[in-house]
Amino acid sequence: MTRLNVACIQMRSTTSIEENIEVMDGFVRGAASDGANYVQTPEMTGLLQRSRKGLFEAIQSEENDKLLNHAAKLSAKLGIWLHIGSTAVKLEKELAANRAALFSPQGNCVATYDKIHMFDVDLDNGESWRESKVYRGGEVCRIVDVGIFKLGLSICYDLRFPNLYQLQAKAGAEILTAPAAFTRQTGQAHWHTLLRTRAIENGAYVIAAAQGGDHEDGRETFGHSMVVNPWGEVLMEIDGEEPGYGTIEIDLDEVLKARAKIPNLSNERPYKFEEVKVSGDEAAGEVA
Repeated sequence: MTRLNVACIQMRSTTSIEENIEVMDGFVRGAASDGANYVQTPEMTGLLQRSRKGLFEAIQSEENDKLLNHAAKLSAKLGIWLHIGSTAVKLEKELAANRAALFSPQGNCVATYDKIHMFDVDLDNGESWRESKVYRGGEVCRIVDVGIFKLGLSICYDLRFPNLYQLQAKAGAEILTAPAAFTRQTGQAHWHTLLRTRAIENGAYVIAAAQGGDHEDGRETFGHSMVVNPWGEVLMEIDGEEPGYGTIEIDLDEVLKARAKIPNLSNERPYKFEEVKVSGDEAAGEVA
């Protein structure tokens, strides 16, 4: 099987897990009825809750998580691969994981992935984020071989760390994933460029379901969920921030073709690094 029907679910998650499950359920069923056999939801599908107190009052351990338990039943009922882009799960008191989960058409959770890179930034519009104060960063780069395709797992801010994706591609991943809740500011500046770049430099499909719009907890996300082919072309995009879903058929043979045309993954050579320090008159001289 070289062809796969894939779908991105775009959401505007609230602080209510029950509401978000209902929205997700409807969109996933819609995508499946349109022929999708792999469906991806965005980062923090379960809830977006900026309040630390509110977050820890709402979330549960993985085994007790309402969203993940619902996803297991839903994937089995629809007979699809259901990729929960991420949701917050409780690890211990006042510490959580930003965790993705992949469910098989039989309803089994075949893999999880904890977001490695924490979004600790200060943006020039006044936004300040410190994910490391709430979440424990993951320590494992993971791909999943399901037989018909190999999938690389990542979440949002991971997108800015290209070595992660190169490692997955070199291990055989044909599809790289980047479910996200990109801020509106950073999304407008970098979202399209980063996704297309990760696809081009790895000769892989990139599938990125996103959060979009003005959220109940006050944050603003960019939307524009999309699927990019191994040549860097955007095959499907939800153009804007509104919730919904989009589907597209992809041909995994395109991965082999792209990597044959530009075999950079196999052409890489080891090299040394050195710094040349200029001192004396040269360093102090004026530039013409």
